[in-house]
Amino acid sequence: MKFNFWYISSLAISLTIIIPIFTVFTSFFEDTSNYFEILKQTFFLEYIFNSLILLIGVIFLTFFLGVGSAYIVSFYHFPGSNFFKWALILSFAVPPYIYAYSLFAFFENYGTAFTILKFLFGEGNYNKHIPKFSGMFGLILSISFSLYVYVYLLARSSFLYQSQNLIELGKNLGFSKFRSFYTIILPAARPAIVAGLSLVAMETLAEFGAVDFFSVNTLTTGIYNAWITFDDLAFANRISFFLLLFIFLLFITENLSRKKARYHLEAKGGFKKKEKIKLNGLKSFFAFSFCFILFFLSFLFPLSQMLYWTIKFPENFFDLEIINLFLNTLYLVSLSSLVLIFFALISNYGNRVSNKKILNILSTLSISGYAIPGVILAIAFITFIAWFDENFVKSFGVVSIKKLFIGSILGLVTVYFIRFYSLAFNGIKSGYEKMNICVDESAYLLGYSKSKTFLNIHIPYLRNSLLFVVILISLEIIRELPITLILRPFNFETFATTAYISASEDLLEAAAVPSLCLIVIASFFILLTSKYILRVDNE
Repeated sequence: MKFNFWYISSLAISLTIIIPIFTVFTSFFEDTSNYFEILKQTFFLEYIFNSLILLIGVIFLTFFLGVGSAYIVSFYHFPGSNFFKWALILSFAVPPYIYAYSLFAFFENYGTAFTILKFLFGEGNYNKHIPKFSGMFGLILSISFSLYVYVYLLARSSFLYQSQNLIELGKNLGFSKFRSFYTIILPAARPAIVAGLSLVAMETLAEFGAVDFFSVNTLTTGIYNAWITFDDLAFANRISFFLLLFIFLLFITENLSRKKARYHLEAKGGFKKKEKIKLNGLKSFFAFSFCFILFFLSFLFPLSQMLYWTIKFPENFFDLEIINLFLNTLYLVSLSSLVLIFFALISNYGNRVSNKKILNILSTLSISGYAIPGVILAIAFITFIAWFDENFVKSFGVVSIKKLFIGSILGLVTVYFIRFYSLAFNGIKSGYEKMNICVDESAYLLGYSKSKTFLNIHIPYLRNSLLFVVILISLEIIRELPITLILRPFNFETFATTAYISASEDLLEAAAVPSLCLIVIASFFILLTSKYILRVDNE
C-alpha cells in the first residue's frame, strides 16, 4: 500500500487535538475526593444556577446591543455612521476581566465616580448616591459589553447582504419600519444572529477572570478551585464534563445554524443593492447617541479608567517590567502562530487532496477545541500527561515527561494549539474554498508534485488568509488568561496574568498598566483586521 503523507499527517494532527477533549469524558468515571460529595449537597446546584442566570442575562443584553447597533449602521446614514461601523468592534480589545476591574473601580466607595463628583461639586457624601456594580449584575455587564461584537459583526454582515427588493416588499405591504424589521429583516438574519449568540454563550461559560473577580460561583470557577484549592484533578474533570456537555449543545446549535445560512452575492437581475436611509433631525440624534453611548461604555470607559490610574499612579508604570512582559507575549504569539499555521496548512491540504470522509469527520471534531473553556483544556491536558506518564513512560523506565509539558512553554503552546486550532483551520479553509480544484489539476499536468503544488502555488495564493489568521491568533493569545495562568512556567508573566494577579490581590491600581498595554496592543491588531472584517460593505 502506498504511503500517503498528506492523509496520514492530517489524520495524526486531528487525533492529537481530539485526545485531550476525550480525556474530560473518560475522567468522569474516576474516583474523586470526599469534596465532590460535599459539593453535591451544598454548592453544586448554585454553580449550575449561576451559570444559567449569567448565560441568559448576557444573551439578552448582547442581542440588544449587537443587533441594534448592526441594524442602525447597516440601514441608516447619519453623522458618524462610517466611523461607528468599525469603531464598535474595538470593544473586543477589552477582555471581560479588564472591563470588570474598570466597572468596579469607577463605582466603588471613594472610586473614580466619587473623585469626579468631588471635583465638580466639592466635599459631600456621594457614596450613598453612587450605584454599585458588583456580583452577578456587574458580571453580566462586563461580559456583555466585551462580547456583543460577535453578534454585531455577524448580524451586520447579514444585514449588508440583504437585497433592497426584500426591504421594499415590506413597504409595499404597508409595514412600518419596526414591523418590517421584526417580520422580514430579522428573520432573514436569524442564522447569523444565532451563530453570534452561540459564540457569546460559549465564551460566557468559558469566562474565568471576571467571574473570579466578582466572586460569582459558576462551573468555571468550580473547576479551577477543585484543582487549585483541593488538588483533585478527577473532581475538576467531573465538573468539566457537565460544562462540556452544555457547551457542545451550543456548539451543535451554532453549526446547525450556519448550515441553514444563505450568503447572497450580487447577481444580475436578482439582487438590488440596498440604499441607506438618510436620517435627519431627532432621528439622526438618537441614532448617533445610541452608537456613541455604546462605543463609550464598551471601549472608551475602560480605556479611560486604566489611563487615569496609570497617570495617577506613575510608580506602577516604572515598577512594571513592560519590556519583559511585551517580549514574553510576543514570544508566545510568534511561536504559537508558527505552529498553528504550519499544522493547519498541512491538515487543510491533506483534506483537499485526500477527500476522505473519516478525515472530514475528525477535522470537524478537532476544531471543537475553540468551544471548550481554556480552564477545561488546561486541566484535561494536565490529566492526560499525568496518565500517559504514569502508564506508559515510567513503565519503560524512561525519564518523566511531566516537567517537559507541565509548567513549560512547550505545554503552554500545545494547549494554545488545541484551543485555537479552529481559528487557523477555518481561516485557511476559507481561503482554499476560493481556489478551484482545477488549479491543482493544471499543476499536476505541468509536472508539479503535490508538495511542489502546495509550496509554489497554494501558499502564495493563501498569503492574505494566512496574515488574517496570524492576526486573529495573536489577538486571542494576548487576551487569553486561564490557560496561561495554569500552564505558564514559573516567573513567566504576560500582560493578562500580571493584571489578574494584581487585581486578585486587591491592587487594582497596579493592574491598570498591564491592562492598558493589553488594550492598546489588542486594539492595534483589531484595526489591522478591520479591513478584512468590514470588507463585505456595500457602501
